[in-house]
Amino acid sequence: MAALTALYTAFLIDLLLGDPPNRFHPVGVMGKFIHGLADRWNHGSRRRRFLSGLGLVLLGGVVFGLPWLLAGALWPAWPDWVLGVLMGVCLKPVFAVRGLLKAGWEVQQALLAGQLPEARRRVAWHLVSRDTSELSDRQVASATIESLAENLTDSFLAPLFYFALGGLPLAWCYRFANTADAMIGYHSERYEYFGKFAARLDDVLNWLPARIAAVLLVFSAGVCRMDAGQAWRVMSRQHGRTSSPNAGWTMAAAAGALGVVLEKQGNYRLEGGRQLPAAGDIGRALRLTAVSLLVSLLFCGGLILALQWLG
Repeated sequence: MAALTALYTAFLIDLLLGDPPNRFHPVGVMGKFIHGLADRWNHGSRRRRFLSGLGLVLLGGVVFGLPWLLAGALWPAWPDWVLGVLMGVCLKPVFAVRGLLKAGWEVQQALLAGQLPEARRRVAWHLVSRDTSELSDRQVASATIESLAENLTDSFLAPLFYFALGGLPLAWCYRFANTADAMIGYHSERYEYFGKFAARLDDVLNWLPARIAAVLLVFSAGVCRMDAGQAWRVMSRQHGRTSSPNAGWTMAAAAGALGVVLEKQGNYRLEGGRQLPAAGDIGRALRLTAVSLLVSLLFCGGLILALQWLG
């Protein structure tokens, strides 16, 4: 039961305290690790760059995953609930709930106040990597909802799914791989080959969690009395419109549930309705995301119990 206690302890810590400052956040340490090795290793031929990028990801998996494997073998013989609380503290850094919902809410408040430049700044700072300087208010709302839906997988369900499967070592390995993809997994002159392995590994690791998250989002749409049937239809038919093999699943489900269009110009258009969302739709998306997070938490808890029963 220690793993189940850890899961809910970590979630409670996140709700009450959120994330530590960036300079103290373990993901920030991962970022410095990746940036430092990228500066040293990302040069030479295409083959050398690819192998160097592969080596970076494997080394990072060892550096950030192995200590938890060793710690697990050395846990004191304490009661399960004590171990669960301790593990929960160690699990918290690999996911985010409060920060994600707060970021979406802040963008919505800026839009409702008519402060479009501030809304653009906030969505670029907290949620998306695209250029937001020329986005309209509805395009900012769309970008916000897209990020909320995509992060249901990356920032929450996937790390907890891997925790359920392999404990802290696998959860931290996932977080490192996902961070590496976010930093170097780009189609650019600098990272095309160096970040290729990180990008492909992230696709593989998120393949199943993304599909689970999308189904849970459809279920959550029914709980929220939104259009679950439309969410399922749009998810089933339009998930392949994005360049990512995974992101389209939850984004398309969200578009259908909310009855809006989610669009990144020049990349994809997910048609759950007739027009782009307005600021008020972000509030509906936040409610849908919050319920989806709770349902995902229950799913991961159930998975832990099922694996313990089978074991």
